[in-house]
Amino acid sequence: MHDESWTAGEACEHPCVLSRRAALQAAAHAVLGALLASGLAPALAQALVAAPRFVRGQGLARGNVKRYPIPAADGVQFDKEAEVILVRHAGHIYAFNLSCPHQNTALKWDDANGRFQCPKHKSKYQVDGTFISGRATRNMDRLGITQAGNDVDVDLDVMFKQDKQPAEWAAAEVTV
Repeated sequence: MHDESWTAGEACEHPCVLSRRAALQAAAHAVLGALLASGLAPALAQALVAAPRFVRGQGLARGNVKRYPIPAADGVQFDKEAEVILVRHAGHIYAFNLSCPHQNTALKWDDANGRFQCPKHKSKYQVDGTFISGRATRNMDRLGITQAGNDVDVDLDVMFKQDKQPAEWAAAEVTV
């Protein structure tokens, strides 16, 4: 039991009560253990369990281009303002449109399963944007991306749809 001086939202020293952070950390460790037990490489398993980061791209003077530092490790980053998802995975960097190609709902990262999911109609996508299942009929839309030293430039005006531009969609990546 808490004494009268404790209020909701404060840290609790009671041994049987887990903080939200501790509960989430325990869940992440359980998922990490399951991924490792399934034979997934440790570095990839760790990256897939890591929570996505929120970033803001630097606008450039030329066109509608945003510049982002190359992520140091595999993971997912969201720039909600520019509607960009930046992913580093298995030696490749991809830039995706934030919206699901089915009905333009903002996609979410599903930590537990290491994939993207549309919250509206439950379409699912692999970390490289490849369609898995759901109401969508194609992969996530990729944005034009180029390497600029230790950064990547994402052209918000250049979007590749896998069903209409398969070669350009496949080439819209940076290898690191």
